[in-house]
Amino acid sequence: MTLVLLVRHGLTAATGTVLTGRMPGISLDDRGREQARALGDRLAGVHLDAIVTSTLERCQQTAAAIAAARDGSQVAVQDDERFAEVGYGDWTGQPLKRLAKEPLWRVVQAHPSAVRFPGGESLAGVQERAVAAIRDWNERLGPKAVYLVCSHGDVIKSIIADSLGMHLDMFQRIQVDPCSLSVVRYTPVRPFVLRMNDTGATVSSRKAETGQAGAGAGQGRRDDEDAVVGGGAGG
Repeated sequence: MTLVLLVRHGLTAATGTVLTGRMPGISLDDRGREQARALGDRLAGVHLDAIVTSTLERCQQTAAAIAAARDGSQVAVQDDERFAEVGYGDWTGQPLKRLAKEPLWRVVQAHPSAVRFPGGESLAGVQERAVAAIRDWNERLGPKAVYLVCSHGDVIKSIIADSLGMHLDMFQRIQVDPCSLSVVRYTPVRPFVLRMNDTGATVSSRKAETGQAGAGAGQGRRDDEDAVVGGGAGG
């Protein structure tokens, strides 16, 4: 049974205002660096066989902070472009308020499986490449592996939707906040979602953070290793 820890990158100065997509030079801001440090501390004692990241800076920085906090043996961070952000094409760099007025925006929210961004990628293609990457890493690392993937909101939502057996058109019901942790256990029969959108915050302190192109917000709490690797799934 392979355990995959899915982490969205921390906050940037543009999160929630601009669809940065694959724009270069988008780094974590002070809040994002603190989020990454805190998550690294939470995961410091969890055994990891690999840390894999999107090729974009904000994910690489988040993954590096998690790797730097390791207790004991160090884990090298490996890039995989299949976990990169959605190719938003002509929408890249546009303010979200402007994009929300586009007719296609409503389709992104209600019927994402039909969407191909102008000059960019389809959301169905995003799910296909991301899930294929997970399957490849599962096979590469073996059935007893525990590894972490640092990626982007819509990419992680597409992986979770696949793990839940949900149609892609339902994936906007999934919330993945900046620097949140989701955990999926893969077995020979089916995946089990053990945890979703855990930021370590209590319900009373919850503050929703707006994500990219329909990615939402939310959280849960449990910090110990047993909770990360064991809880929440049936079967």
